Amino acid sequence: MTYIDLGFTDLVIAALLLVANGAVSLWFRLGLERTIAISAVRMIVQLSVVALALKWIFALNSPVWTVLFALFMAAAAGYEVVARQERRVGGIAAMALGAGAPFAAGLIATIFAMVAVIGPDPWYAPRYVLPIFGMMLGNALTGTSLVLDTMSSSAVRDRLAIEARLALGASRYDALRPNLRRALTTGSMPILTAMAATGVVSLPGMMTGQILAGIDPVSAAKYQVMILMLIAGSTGLAVVAAGIGSVLLLTDERHRLRLDRLSLL
Repeated sequence: MTYIDLGFTDLVIAALLLVANGAVSLWFRLGLERTIAISAVRMIVQLSVVALALKWIFALNSPVWTVLFALFMAAAAGYEVVARQERRVGGIAAMALGAGAPFAAGLIATIFAMVAVIGPDPWYAPRYVLPIFGMMLGNALTGTSLVLDTMSSSAVRDRLAIEARLALGASRYDALRPNLRRALTTGSMPILTAMAATGVVSLPGMMTGQILAGIDPVSAAKYQVMILMLIAGSTGLAVVAAGIGSVLLLTDERHRLRLDRLSLL
């Protein structure tokens, strides 16, 4: 089996399904036509720019440009985390936590994959590092967003119970423990659900892409198993870091609940 290249006409034909979505929105008066169009254009532009940037970085094979592009991805992840919050802590701390948790978790998982599992030469080859780091970062971002959103909303909802625990002498971690446990569970659910459904309900994107590119299905499955394990590990690290960080953001050093730091978007 050989790789089948897609032309511009093929992409236009594929876009017809998106046009059908717009027609459905018009028919039922959902008001999503503009959102669908903007999202599609944004996706095309972003992927085109990233593809050209990656092609250039791959040709350079430079660790400096690899790190710079990874930092750019982390900054974009931090913005997305903050943008997804219904209530968020103001200031640079929230942005730092939103970017730092998925970045650190994704970096650890990527370095582990490069050094201990895949072992490319050199180990920092951007052709391997950036795609894997992107998958780690994207899934860790989802987990981080869910944790922060759950922590802030549940802290507002359970304010009286939390302040009662604090008044009885509990530390901020003990007072927020039920909320933290719920947030960690919520943040871990997407990857756990994906792992449980993989192979039975769906074929993941990486495996599907490799098969379409002509890779043996067994080899593609091995890579997919490795990626899912790495994603689960990095998401777990990001979720825990985000949960602990959110406890610190929602309280102060005197173990007081500080909901005044929250702003409604």
